[in-house]
Amino acid sequence: MSERISRRSALLRGGASLVAATSIPTVLSACGSEEKSTATASGGGASKPIKIGFIALTDCASVVMAEALGYYKARGLNVEIVKQASWPATRDALLNGDIDLAHCLSSMPFSVAAGVGGKAGNTALKIAMILNNNGQAITLEKGLSAAGYGDLAAAKAALNGGKGKTLAMTFPGGTHDTWLRYWLMAAGIPMDAPKIIPIPPPQMVANMKVGNMDGYSVGEPWNAVAVKEGIGFTAITSQDIWEQHPEKALVANEKFAAERTEDLKKVIGAILEASKFIDTPGNTPKVAETIGTPAFVKAKPEAIEGRLSGKYDLGAGLGSKTYTDTSMKFFRDGQTNFPRKSYAYWFMAQYQRFGLIKSAPDYKTIADSIILTDVYTAAAKAEGVAVPDDDMAPFTVKLDNTTFDPAQVEKEASRS
Repeated sequence: MSERISRRSALLRGGASLVAATSIPTVLSACGSEEKSTATASGGGASKPIKIGFIALTDCASVVMAEALGYYKARGLNVEIVKQASWPATRDALLNGDIDLAHCLSSMPFSVAAGVGGKAGNTALKIAMILNNNGQAITLEKGLSAAGYGDLAAAKAALNGGKGKTLAMTFPGGTHDTWLRYWLMAAGIPMDAPKIIPIPPPQMVANMKVGNMDGYSVGEPWNAVAVKEGIGFTAITSQDIWEQHPEKALVANEKFAAERTEDLKKVIGAILEASKFIDTPGNTPKVAETIGTPAFVKAKPEAIEGRLSGKYDLGAGLGSKTYTDTSMKFFRDGQTNFPRKSYAYWFMAQYQRFGLIKSAPDYKTIADSIILTDVYTAAAKAEGVAVPDDDMAPFTVKLDNTTFDPAQVEKEASRS
């Protein structure tokens, strides 16, 4: 058996372990072993330790920078930042109490509660705040460059209507899964045409290199790295699917949210302060250098900095794009961070549209149980951050110019 085939089999086994998305996975990193590392808050605070999990993605920045800049410590918190191997591992660590909080896919709690990525009816994962907007992408292997950028008809043709193709995302019902499936539906590609598999974010590039999939949906810097290494190109960014969409969230386990509410408010405050720092353009190089270290994202700062600042080399000779107001954002005067219940309704409606669930979930009960509106509001006001008043307001999704009204959620859930 050749080295290429052996490596391909090993990487696929890493992905296959994630297909069983409701069990604790054993995941292979790009070098063939599970990657774990821990970064601890410098000096900490006087309080009982708080463990915050994160995945190696650019949008872990506010959680990491709050530690690096001393914002947790300034609030008397003793925070430990703990790298997670995958999103299923993050989910399980939250549920079993190994970590208290996590940088997490903002739709994961809804996916679990709806029975897509966990046990239906489980509302133990609580959303305390949204961490960022925008900044994800769908990458296709370079041989599919006829798809171009943002061209749905060309993408459908290049992908042969999805037949015989394998596409990867990071967690069933997660944000990356949703961007991928929404794009496929908009292009007229049936959900059952391509094979859709879960792969941990840091393993996407390695799996693409050995031909395990034809494309993937993930956060940065793993789209930029594929371009830099000449193996793929950006077919569309998530902000060109839905401008200012919610991406990652600060998710708490039920016990921590209930028993340490005041500490949770302080964590939110520290992350809000870090979010302001990150959104200041002159700070981008420092952020990229800090989170690029092996303890965090483990990528070269230049692979992080470009897209963090909104400058995209698309790859495959497709040129470049520059985003300003819709680049990856962490604060936007508090507009980013408010956890809107309309988002919960939208994600769960997509699960029904995609055929991931057969019947409508209890939208209101799930949203009310999971989203900690009161906790966020109190924390934001303590920081002098304005709280938006558009919790259940309609919004428009750019890709197919569809306005979603949470008061008419059934209309979206049944839309073809």
